[in-house]
Order: sequence, then structure tokens, then C-alpha cells
Amino acid sequence: MSSAYEVNFDGLVGPTHNYGGLSYGNVASQNNSQACSSPRQAAQQGLAKMKALMDMGFKQGVFAPQERPDVAALRNLGFTGSDAQVIAKAAKEAMPLLVATCSASSMWTANACTVSPGADTADGRVHFTAANLNCKFHRSIEHPTTSRILQSMFNDEQHFAHHPALAAVSQFGDEGAANHTRFCKSYGEPGVEFFVYGRSAFDARLPAPQRYPARQTLEASQAVARLHGLHDDNVVYAQQSPAVIDQGVFHNDVIAVGNAELLFYHQDAFLHTEQVLAELSAKLGRTGGHFKALCVPRDAVSVDDAVKSYLFNSQLLLRPDGKHLLIVPQECRQNTNVWNYLQQQVGPQGPIADVQVFDLKQSMQNGGGPACLRLRVALRESELAAVNQGVILTPALHATLSAWVEKHYRDRLSEADLADPQLLTECRTALDELTQILKLGSVYPFQLV
Repeated sequence: MSSAYEVNFDGLVGPTHNYGGLSYGNVASQNNSQACSSPRQAAQQGLAKMKALMDMGFKQGVFAPQERPDVAALRNLGFTGSDAQVIAKAAKEAMPLLVATCSASSMWTANACTVSPGADTADGRVHFTAANLNCKFHRSIEHPTTSRILQSMFNDEQHFAHHPALAAVSQFGDEGAANHTRFCKSYGEPGVEFFVYGRSAFDARLPAPQRYPARQTLEASQAVARLHGLHDDNVVYAQQSPAVIDQGVFHNDVIAVGNAELLFYHQDAFLHTEQVLAELSAKLGRTGGHFKALCVPRDAVSVDDAVKSYLFNSQLLLRPDGKHLLIVPQECRQNTNVWNYLQQQVGPQGPIADVQVFDLKQSMQNGGGPACLRLRVALRESELAAVNQGVILTPALHATLSAWVEKHYRDRLSEADLADPQLLTECRTALDELTQILKLGSVYPFQLV
């Protein structure tokens, strides 16, 4: 069998990165609302992580940001005139709407879509379903551009299949790969796809959170599995604990992370944990894999510690020696309980051999850690060769993108700056150049006119 890889496509932070406090249920987002941001620093921090992983030998790609502010969204809400007039009217009459349409939240590409590798699907192609993200207005407007970018990145119909976002209604709330993990013996062989949901739209018997919304529904996860042609024997559904959602765990990737044969999770992550683990073990076993679960007890790390540090919003990367590397934000080192746990558990004798710490403060303050910033795509050699090579990170591309950020991005951005019509011009100029750098073609609304 030919080689296969897990490729991480990291979201490039957009020029309008700001702290709008838009994500109810995301503690960091709410706590840093209206703080002054640095789009340039945010983008460079993300690029630094991408380069570091590339230098370690991991396959790394780049996912382009969205056009912001989204003038078309404001027009759909009744604002008229030239682009500059639309922005001015929104700033005067409905500043929260302008802030929402300026969000750079697409940098968290774990929410861009759900991906099933060709080894799992009925037709043998890699399947992508863009996430509707309909729980939050500022994210619900992303999927049309996300779909165009995905189709430009993975543009060979022989190897890739694309599905539009699910119906934008609460019953099919879909947050993409942030609630999806795949377990496998090797990336090119059939695996088990693990879908975690917060509530059921149609089964009132299942418990639901009371304080914060459950963004992913069981019905959305089931629909994605059907669209991707997954066999029931290779799919496991699990409900996230409503109690942890109410403590700020808005996605499963804030309380658990998995890769290959390992699940790293908090004791309070799921309802019916033992049943879930048994099903994962049995189904992965039938593919030839050996499931392992590493549970972090609440006595060592509380849910509050996990949310504040984003311990589980880490990247779990499989090294060639079969051990895992954990990529964590610097907030983990700053949290005594989390760092003590990692010092005790991480080492050559355990399933996680090493931990690497990264400064992602600009993203973290808006509620997104290392795992939020990347979309994982398992690709066989032939599939990787069919990817648009313009988005695969190389030393030369990293240098080009770093210079591009320095040229186009502002160092500081406040809420008041979002009303500056020049910001839209800056954003469009930067993105037009970016599509040429990444060989994406015309993917943005201003390029499609």
C-alpha cells in the first residue's frame, strides 16, 4: 500500500482580526471583547507554528482567510449605497453588525468543514462538507467562500468530492471538524470516524445544556456521515456532556483530541464514557487497530483549567516512531495544574512522548488554540499529489507569506478602526495578491463580480 499522511492545513489569520466578543459560550472570546488586537502579530504567530511543524517533518498546508468586512452580508441586512457608504451606515446604525461582518474567525479552520479520507468512503474519494456554522451569525456567512476555497485547494474530481453546507437551521447545526476525529491504524487504511454532538434536534429524551448553546446536533453529524458514504460499522457517535458545555466547552476539541489510535480526553468530556470507549475499541479493532485512551482525571485538571489553558485544543501529531507529539499553547505552561500534569504524563514511556509550547496569544484571546487553527486531511500519495500545490507550505512559501503579512497587515486594530472604509480596500488588495501566491484563482466575492 502506498504511503499516506495527515496534512494540517492551518488558517491564515485575516487582516481584520479583532476582538469583537462575538462567540457566546466561548469564555476567552467574551472576556477579551473590545480589546485592541494586532492582526500582523496574529498572522505571524500562526505562520511561525506552521513553519515549526514543517521543519519537524510534518506535512503542512495553508488555508486562505475570508474577505472582510463582508459588505454583501450588510447589504442583505438593508444597508445601501457604495461599499464605503454601507460600512459608514452600519457603523452608525448597527455597530455590532459591522463588527460581526469583520470577524476573522475563519482562521479557525477546524470549523471549516468535515473531512472523510478516501480509505473510509464508499467511492474511495476524499469527501468535504462545508460547515454551516449557523449557531453564530458572524460564522454562518463563511461557508460560501469556504466552499470555493476548498474546491480550489482540492480540485481534482477523481480524488475529491465536495458537498455544500447542510440546511442553515438549528436542527442541523454543524461546526465541522471541531467535533470530529478519526482513528486508524495508518492514515491510508480504513478507520473509525468519531462524531461528537451536543444535542439531538428531534429526540427530546436526550439531555441538553442549560446555560450555553449546544452547537453540533446529532442529526447534522449523521447527515455528514451519509453524504460521505461512511459505513455504520466504521462510525461512532458520542454525546458531549451538557455540564461541560455549560462550563465553556463549546466544541469537543476543547475537551478531547484524538489521532491515529489514541484518544486524549478529560474525565468529564462525554456522557456514557465507558460505552463510547468500548465501541471505539471494538470498531477500531475490526480494522486491525488497537485503540488507546488517555484520560485526564478531574482531580488533576479541572474543566475550568482545561478551558482556560486549552490543554485539549492541542495538536496531537503522530511521529514516525509511533509516539505522539502534543502541540500546546503557552497558556498550558502558565497553568500550574495543567503543566504539572503534562510534566508527569508526557515522556518516552507513555503514548505522548513530547510536548511543544507555542505562543498563539492573539488567537487564544479570541478563543482559538492550536487545534482550532488547523484542518486535518488524511491523504494518500496520489491524493496529495492532486492537491493544489500552491497551498502546500514550503520554506519559500513561508517567506513569501511572511513578507505579504508585513506589507498588508495593520499592527493594531480597534473596534473604531473597523468603520474605516480604507480597511476594506486594504483587505481586498491583500487577498487579491494572496490568491495569486496560493494559485487559488477567483474565490472571493469581489473577484467574482
